[in-house]
Amino acid sequence: MADAGIAARRRPFVTRAGKRLEFTALGFGSAPLGNYLRPLAEADCDATLAAAWAAGVRYFDTAPFYGLGLAEQRVGRALKARRRADFVLSTKVGRVLEPCAKDEVNGGFFVDTPQVRFDYDYSYDGVMRSFESSLARLGLERADILYVHDVCALVHGSREASEARIRELIDGGGWRALSELRSAGTVAAIGAGVNEWEACARLLELVDPDLFLLAGRYTLLEQTPLETLFPACAARGVGIVVGGPYNSGILAGGGTYNYADAPTEIVVKAREIDAICRRHGVELPQAALQFVLAHPLVVSVIPGSQTTAEMEDNARLVGLPTPPALWEELKQCNLLHPDAPVPS
Repeated sequence: MADAGIAARRRPFVTRAGKRLEFTALGFGSAPLGNYLRPLAEADCDATLAAAWAAGVRYFDTAPFYGLGLAEQRVGRALKARRRADFVLSTKVGRVLEPCAKDEVNGGFFVDTPQVRFDYDYSYDGVMRSFESSLARLGLERADILYVHDVCALVHGSREASEARIRELIDGGGWRALSELRSAGTVAAIGAGVNEWEACARLLELVDPDLFLLAGRYTLLEQTPLETLFPACAARGVGIVVGGPYNSGILAGGGTYNYADAPTEIVVKAREIDAICRRHGVELPQAALQFVLAHPLVVSVIPGSQTTAEMEDNARLVGLPTPPALWEELKQCNLLHPDAPVPS
């Protein structure tokens, strides 16, 4: 029987400015609500967000990029009816949305978006403009957390290009803008939302983040941050939000990894993990969610949900009992890092 309270279990985090944020173990990643791969009805989005609230979810993450503003509008509409002190909200900076001609819309895998394009802008003015526009789309007076979005090689094409964006953020005043917003109490915390641990490690060398939203790099399939990023975060008091716990689909029964067809070696490893899970009566996505939540640095996991059924299933999976023997066998078979924390 699932424990219905696990999803809503609070994970407090104290920011550098001494602000206390009450994350829930299960958060809500809103990228799928930006019309990821297919258009969504507004009523269906409202229902999915209502299901998240009913499951006890109180941390919601969004970004201008998700549907070129659609996800922010949908999340904001759902949260406007809630008491502001009852939830934690994060959005992102680094892309500024501008009206454009129809043939200039650059939503990528987000479809039926507003007629706007995004321009990367990690400068002081770009960060401030992005934040102001996000609040307008959300229809809320504040966000709790601002992440710099996608200063990583996976998005920009190379480690050199990632470094150039990070230098733009630092030298162009973008991080100064974030620091001013934090110092003024306009936001409680700042950090970065990226798909690679290397960009987080680089930012730790240069600036003073509160949190990283790390997508897809600490999962059942990958634990490299245990030896690289996480020790440095622990030493600095930096928290981790885990995004992409299913590695974009391969750990939830799909065939994608990093939003593309999964390579053979990833498919093989996922099948080996799945076979062991099945022997212990455990669903693969159940293990995927519960594994990342076992790390003491992780304040929340935010799988994306596009339907009420997906949302309710995520809440169910977090609370299902999982035998300790599963984790023991995964480590014995060298399918988990030997030092990875696992659920007790």
